[in-house]
Amino acid sequence: MAEEQFQERTEKATPRRRQKAREEGRVARSQELNSAVMLCLGALTLYFVGPLLIDQLERFMVFSFAEAPNMQVTTDSLVAFFSSKILTFFAMMGPVMIILALTAYGVNVLQVGILFTGKPIEPKLDKLNFANGIKRLFSTRSLFILVRDVIKLALIAFVGYKVVVSQLDTFYMLSDNSVPVFAGTMGKIALTTTLKIGAVILILALFDYAFQKYDYEKNIRMSKQDIRDESKDTDGSPETKMRIRRMQREMSRKRMMQEIPDADVVITNPTHLAVALKYKPDYMDAPMVIAKGQRLVAQRIKEIAKDAGVPIVENKPLARALFELCDVGSYVPAKLYRAVAEVLAYVYRLQEAKV
Repeated sequence: MAEEQFQERTEKATPRRRQKAREEGRVARSQELNSAVMLCLGALTLYFVGPLLIDQLERFMVFSFAEAPNMQVTTDSLVAFFSSKILTFFAMMGPVMIILALTAYGVNVLQVGILFTGKPIEPKLDKLNFANGIKRLFSTRSLFILVRDVIKLALIAFVGYKVVVSQLDTFYMLSDNSVPVFAGTMGKIALTTTLKIGAVILILALFDYAFQKYDYEKNIRMSKQDIRDESKDTDGSPETKMRIRRMQREMSRKRMMQEIPDADVVITNPTHLAVALKYKPDYMDAPMVIAKGQRLVAQRIKEIAKDAGVPIVENKPLARALFELCDVGSYVPAKLYRAVAEVLAYVYRLQEAKV
């Protein structure tokens, strides 16, 4: 028993194990991927929409300073003024915010599908276990996160440094330009730097998602004993299944025995096998096997056939062929038509002679 408890988890998780893990909130998901996509998309949005926002801000400032002497400074006028400008701002940024929100949700759906569960936030005493905390701290997952974060910081610093160095000449020239040109250039440099850093983070996030997928599959693996226990819980114990199968066989055999009086002939081996055939040319394409058995079952088939007056014909090769090739309820195969037809013809002649 102790050996079964310490079996290695070498088997892939079953669908039931996967579903249970999803219900518990255990899924392969990378938060880094969400952040990277949002960063890149946000930077792209600002890159293309930024000039329009700056233009609107400039108009707002010009209007505000130009109309300031003529404005009546009252609560109602200030509320109306700022309300109109806030509505204008949200009218411009609303679609962008909606796209960002839908993208964030879409990235989650692509990773884990649609999932609603509150189990991850349920309080668990296991989370307060000091030994488990130390174990998690020095686990493979923690080591991967540490390496990932160090690489990410190093790459971000390297990319930022390269971008700044490449723009040094531009920096020196900005002192001779106007404030709008200076601000616009600095904004473009900042967005370009953000996009490049975002691209690096996105690549790292894809690797992180691959690791999360690997770690998830590793954590939900099952031992052979786990699979046996799950099968027992799902389908019942082996003893119960054997009992059900035995009852099904007995019921099937009972129905089979009830069909024997309607047979046209029983072909025997003579002692080991018995196969009962029925043929009604009006609605059957070929003779049908309605019962078969060996040893004690064969003996019982012959007893019922004898009591019902069904002819019993000894034909060892045909009995063996029918027993091996046909199931109960199936038609006789074409290659046995001739042999079966001869037996049926013999039986029909016997019945005519008796009449």
